[in-house]
Amino acid sequence: MKIDLNADLGEGCADDAALMTLISSANIACGFHAGDAHTMLVTVRSALKHGVAVGAHPGFPDRENFGRTAMQLAPETVYAQVLYQIGALAAIVRAQGGRLRHVKPHGMLYNQAAVEPPLADAIARAVHDVDRGLLLIGLAGSELIRAGARYQLATRQEVFADRGYQDDGRLVPRSQPGSLITDEKHALAQTLSMVRHGKVTSINGVDVEVLAQTLCLHGDGEHALAFARQLRAAFARENIAVSADI
Repeated sequence: MKIDLNADLGEGCADDAALMTLISSANIACGFHAGDAHTMLVTVRSALKHGVAVGAHPGFPDRENFGRTAMQLAPETVYAQVLYQIGALAAIVRAQGGRLRHVKPHGMLYNQAAVEPPLADAIARAVHDVDRGLLLIGLAGSELIRAGARYQLATRQEVFADRGYQDDGRLVPRSQPGSLITDEKHALAQTLSMVRHGKVTSINGVDVEVLAQTLCLHGDGEHALAFARQLRAAFARENIAVSADI
């Protein structure tokens, strides 16, 4: 059994270099919600050094709120913004002798695309138009995964170790109780249930089926590095291989 372990990096957190040794895929901020050109370059170099798959992590233009503010933008505007961000990171990766592998939207862009078909379509179309060989990462069972399939993109369905789930498989909004799981034993148990059995228990106690192809580790969390080490130890005990190639 395999799982891709991804983290959102290049967002100004101190543990990026150490996390890079524990993950298989890096989603690198492209300047809209966090990051800048130099940070992108440094993070790309680190990923390539450690053999970590490199992905673009485009977000809404919302640095003040870390890309977590809901926005109602025209699909064509989102299409252009995603093109811009992917293109910037792809150029840096190419200049360093690597290849961009995937795209995973950030924050509220990700969450809205999970449930809003026009937004999901704009993102998938941008990925397709940049490079139809790129993987599109989205919330398991979401509109973004369906949009990727319509554009004949390979997709990776994502689950979260430290986020609460609703009965319909969506994440609990960060503004609501139960959105973040702070108990590490709970987060580990939830992770193993999703990876091994394809199920997650919602905040209301409902078992929800999920397809866990890639697992997100939030790199901006206070205990991200320690939890990443616990995850890797748990995967080793359970004979679950960590790899970007699943």
